[in-house]
Amino acid sequence: MPRRAVRPYADPMSTADAAPNHARVEAAEVFLITGVMAAGKSTVAQALAERLPCAAHVRGDGFRRMIVSGRAEMSNPLSPAAEAQLELRHRLAATVADAYADAGISAVVQDLYLGGDLERMVGLIRHRPLSVIVLAPRPDVVEAREASRPKRGYGDWSVADFDTAVRAETPRLGLWIDSSELSVEATVDLILERRAEARIVAG
Repeated sequence: MPRRAVRPYADPMSTADAAPNHARVEAAEVFLITGVMAAGKSTVAQALAERLPCAAHVRGDGFRRMIVSGRAEMSNPLSPAAEAQLELRHRLAATVADAYADAGISAVVQDLYLGGDLERMVGLIRHRPLSVIVLAPRPDVVEAREASRPKRGYGDWSVADFDTAVRAETPRLGLWIDSSELSVEATVDLILERRAEARIVAG
């Protein structure tokens, strides 16, 4: 069997690589995208990552789906096991985002970070600059999107009641976008144009 050539290990601290690596790390950003279910988080996050020079799309829900046995259901109210797994999911997403940014790769993180979870997630992510984007389309638009999706996220909740609770209980961090009448491309344009408003300046 032919053997693959072994690539020499590149010392990340070598003089030749230090300047470009440092420049990439300085340029890396973390974007945290959240919003109600069916707000378009995944689609917008993917499009934003594709528009950045070097970026990864970190899907928070992917860490939940990695649990192949003993996965707790995220139903209302959350069980103690579900709360523990949700906290783990958030910590893993923050750790992965920081690891990408430390390597000079921007991270676009998306998941359901609402209420107090949004502020806690901002605290978990170490890297700066960090930009928070909350997608907040109108409830009637969300209802139409939810009806067209194969999966159902709201269960016993009504979209209108969930939206009201989210707007009342989620801290006004970052940039909130009413994307009701915006295409995905226009939403990404707006995020990039107004990223200064989305930046977390402390913490």
